[in-house]
Amino acid sequence: MPRPMTAAFGRLRLYATGLPVALSILLSLHQPISPPTPGASPGTPARGTARMGIGVALHDGRTGTPDTRAAAQPEGVDVSSHQRTVAWPTLWASGVTWAYVKATEGTYYTNPYYGGQYSGSRAVGMLRGAYHFATPDTTGGAAQADYFVDHGGGWTRDGYTLPGVLDIEWNPYGDACFGRTQASMVSWIGSFLARYKARTGRDAIIYTATSWWTQCTGNYAGFGATNPLWIARYASTPGTLPAGWPHHTFWQYTSTGPTVGDHDRFNGTQDGLRKLATG
Repeated sequence: MPRPMTAAFGRLRLYATGLPVALSILLSLHQPISPPTPGASPGTPARGTARMGIGVALHDGRTGTPDTRAAAQPEGVDVSSHQRTVAWPTLWASGVTWAYVKATEGTYYTNPYYGGQYSGSRAVGMLRGAYHFATPDTTGGAAQADYFVDHGGGWTRDGYTLPGVLDIEWNPYGDACFGRTQASMVSWIGSFLARYKARTGRDAIIYTATSWWTQCTGNYAGFGATNPLWIARYASTPGTLPAGWPHHTFWQYTSTGPTVGDHDRFNGTQDGLRKLATG
């Protein structure tokens, strides 16, 4: 039989070993959980978890990727809290030269990883910018543009900050068009773009998919003359563009790329990308 002192020591060691585990379990039970959208069906993601391209594969499918061996256009990535801590040196070494980081959603969410992602991409040498996930069912376009600019979506002529992006696509929390008519959706987008231009002096880039744009705006052609297009299509080519845009500026071609899933290309040269950043 063990001596009393030895047995007591063993019990103390077991207690000390198990204490961190017990504390970890208790803390996990008290972590904040984002509430689901009121009235949403089971399985609907929590508000704030949307990210660029969240509905592309579901609605448009995947029909291939471009031939990377022949790629000459500057490669980029887009990230959100979904990626958390990003291996920026690895991406830079693989040839990625630019990045966009989700800053905000609606007027209720800011990406908790934004600071590290935004500064981390720049630290390795990338050009970088911020994007806003639009929720036209919650607040007006101008209010969301203000929220975006006030929480990381601004622009400065420093030579490496790209203009902000309005991510307007399928609603992961409910109705695809956010409960809006085509006319009111166009009005909402116009309100966001006008306020962003007034606040920053730059025309925001519009990220969307042709199928969504056609369904929810009636394939409105009025923004093509001023706002660059970032087209989403997981295929071998960008395909048919929304009305009003003779060409695209960015193309998100996959959500299953290496290191970071969402990979993109700039439709031009690296010098052209720098000019876009400079304004």
